[in-house]
Amino acid sequence: MSADNIEKLYQNYGILADAKDDIAKHEKEYLEILAAVKGSDKEKRLASQFIAKFFNSFPNLADQAIEAQFDLCEDDDVAIRKQAIKDLPIMCKNNREHTTRIADILAQLLQSEDATEINVVTNSLVTILKTDPKGTLSGLFSQIHQSTDSEVPNEVVRERCIKFLATKVKQLGREVIDKDCEDIIIAEGKKILQDSVAEELEHIMDLLIWSKLGKTPAGKKELTQLIAALAFTPEDWHPEDPEYIDRLIQCTQHALPLFTAQVESTQFVNIFCDHVLGRWKDIAARSGENDLKLELLKIFAEVTEHCGEIENAEDKIKTTYDMLLNYLPEAPVEKEEEKAAKTENDENKPEDTKSAAPSLQFSHVECALFALHSLCRKAPDALGADAARIKSLRLRLQYTARLTQGYIKKLKEVTQGKKGEDANTEENKLKLVALKTTSNINTLIRDIFRTPPSFKSKVQLSFQSKKAEKEATHSIEAEEVDKQTSVSKRHRPITFDNRDQKESPEKRPRSGDRNLKMYTPPSGKYSSRLNNSGRFSGSNYDFFI
Repeated sequence: MSADNIEKLYQNYGILADAKDDIAKHEKEYLEILAAVKGSDKEKRLASQFIAKFFNSFPNLADQAIEAQFDLCEDDDVAIRKQAIKDLPIMCKNNREHTTRIADILAQLLQSEDATEINVVTNSLVTILKTDPKGTLSGLFSQIHQSTDSEVPNEVVRERCIKFLATKVKQLGREVIDKDCEDIIIAEGKKILQDSVAEELEHIMDLLIWSKLGKTPAGKKELTQLIAALAFTPEDWHPEDPEYIDRLIQCTQHALPLFTAQVESTQFVNIFCDHVLGRWKDIAARSGENDLKLELLKIFAEVTEHCGEIENAEDKIKTTYDMLLNYLPEAPVEKEEEKAAKTENDENKPEDTKSAAPSLQFSHVECALFALHSLCRKAPDALGADAARIKSLRLRLQYTARLTQGYIKKLKEVTQGKKGEDANTEENKLKLVALKTTSNINTLIRDIFRTPPSFKSKVQLSFQSKKAEKEATHSIEAEEVDKQTSVSKRHRPITFDNRDQKESPEKRPRSGDRNLKMYTPPSGKYSSRLNNSGRFSGSNYDFFI
């Protein structure tokens, strides 16, 4: 490093600082400062600061100065890069025509692997976003599209730019982000949605919901239509492929918070009834993970809450009815004297030799029954119009109610009166969710047994509770309720013939398995081919008691 060169830089700085109104006459000194970006490390650090400080005074050298500063942003020395990045916002403070270009280069620098450098880049982006939000947004969105459309896509840049926007735009608020900026965010966000991966979808939806679109029924409706188009394409639906199920589940989850009495979920109800439920047996299974069908049922139940008037309501109710039958056990047929004898025999048997209940998937039943109940509100006479259908359903529901009431009694006995730490254990919270599930089933069944069937009862789905979503991670199965609610007091057994209903042990979830994985679908481009890898950030919960 030449001391003379350092001294020369300081001399040039002094000349420019003292020139005041005559600074434009000292272009030669500023050019010498620009040339110092090729010098030693100390020269580069000084050059970075001096270039930015006097940038406004030499508009005819603006392009050359910006390129010189960009060279420093790509230096091998991280300290020099950080200094140059920190100085970039100064160059567009009073020169907004350069903001988009500088935002673009800062966006590219987000791909750094150095955490401290990324922090400096982020701070510089926030600075120019505050001074010129419109120009900064244009630069960021430009880089997002370039990183995808180029011959060598840069997914890291795209991902970090989107994450930056999702977090910082909302933090700065509407004092910085005006109507014109919102329009940019909405227009560009819609474009990104068409070619987004799971995490990107989450970030962009957060931004769009924060925008004016999320503030009015018309805007929310537009967002749900965008999501529906992304979630499902009739000609490209393959329920046997888990990735297609993942796409539908994740997209619908983002639409759920938007539904209200003014923003109806009918479009999603139609998707499920017309294309998903009819091919229920084809739905893909995911080995070693939670049941995809249960995830679909939970979402279907939720979207039916805000369903408007639907075409061919009777057909959709019939489809939902058929799907529900998959989870309702058939009532055993036996004579009363046989039943009484069997009850007496069972009471005299040891606990472990009594007749076991069929494996009843309470979580599935709750969701499917809730969905049927919700849809029947739109056509109250549809279910009872077919005498054979309603009779068959009531027989199964009567039997299901017998099982459910027994579990409700057990769950109340082991949860009532618990306080303090005992009440806050994960096990107790899980049992309370199970109690909510079985109670919901009982309430919904009672409505169907009214004459004529009534659909006026309102229940909150058990998994919609914040505590349930936070604490519980399993699906409620009848056999699990039995094991976890066992107490020393002897109960009169629920007796019935279940020889044809009993599942093999291999097919049942193990009550002791508390390590069952939560549903975590893979991420990937929501395109017709769905040929991506990665993971979603799973947010669903299910319960095994």
